[in-house]
Amino acid sequence: MLNLITIPPDLTFANKGAFILMALPVLLVIWYVLRHRERTADIRFVHAEFAKGIRKSLRVRLRHLPFALRILALSLVILALARPQSSTGMHEESIEGIDIMIALDISGSMLAEDFEPNRMEAAKETALDFIDMRPHDRIGMTVFSGESFTLSPLTRDHAMLKALAEGAGPGMVRDGTAIGDGLATAINRLRESDAKSRVIVLLTDGINNTGAIDPLTAADMAALFNIRVYTIGVGSSGLVPYPFETPFGIQYRDVEIPVDEDLLMEIANLTGGQYYWAETQDALEQVYTNIDELERTVIEVTEYARVSEKFLLFLVPAILLLFLEASLKYTWLRSVP
Repeated sequence: MLNLITIPPDLTFANKGAFILMALPVLLVIWYVLRHRERTADIRFVHAEFAKGIRKSLRVRLRHLPFALRILALSLVILALARPQSSTGMHEESIEGIDIMIALDISGSMLAEDFEPNRMEAAKETALDFIDMRPHDRIGMTVFSGESFTLSPLTRDHAMLKALAEGAGPGMVRDGTAIGDGLATAINRLRESDAKSRVIVLLTDGINNTGAIDPLTAADMAALFNIRVYTIGVGSSGLVPYPFETPFGIQYRDVEIPVDEDLLMEIANLTGGQYYWAETQDALEQVYTNIDELERTVIEVTEYARVSEKFLLFLVPAILLLFLEASLKYTWLRSVP
């Protein structure tokens, strides 16, 4: 109830055209005054002393109260029609942050289960944790296997980004490991960014074996646009358990999934980034912690506040005033002319 009678300091009106209706209460007051004067009897007394002794009762003095309540209620209804709203409105603020694209390998080899439950899920989990670590950054994500595509452009809507990332996985496009294409797609999303610091975090567990763009050519493109690339090789060395589909169900075999560390190191060196090797999930988490210590730059962000309708602030009192007016008019002041 307190919220209904407390007027917010930032109250605004969305339908200002309704204020023209405020002429109606003014016209009604003028009409009422003129009408009352015409109906007032001109009583003359022979003896002035007799008139002085007459005192008006309280009911007579308050005979105009119902009309006043009705005019006030009408004014409040008009204010409600003007759509009062409480909002902090749109504003711009400068915050510390960088623009980051995560390029995530979703090839079939990411199903290897040397991580819990597998490399793919571990990579997504740590990427989501990294997103939470950077609440003020614009972050996007590209995924790649035999082909690459943008899962999400740069955004500060991290809830949407995380929802999209959780659905990523092998089978979304043809299989393979197109590191160059994945890197180029991420570069394309960053090249028009006006942030002073632009970063790509590229995670893969394999060797480039397909794609239209050579990884080192893509690295040269990143260097041209002053984009640093932090590369992460993920997976245990040696043989790792991998699930194979067979006519008898899923069967596991120990296979070796080599990572081209030399390529990832060269990509990082060409762009001023750094290469990390993550053999365990703990190591992968530490990689993202290290990347979290990157330099930051000031970016301009436009915020839109949620608008809250406040018509009840005026409509509820108007209804109460009309109820009070009717109660007085048909009860206590009923016999007052």
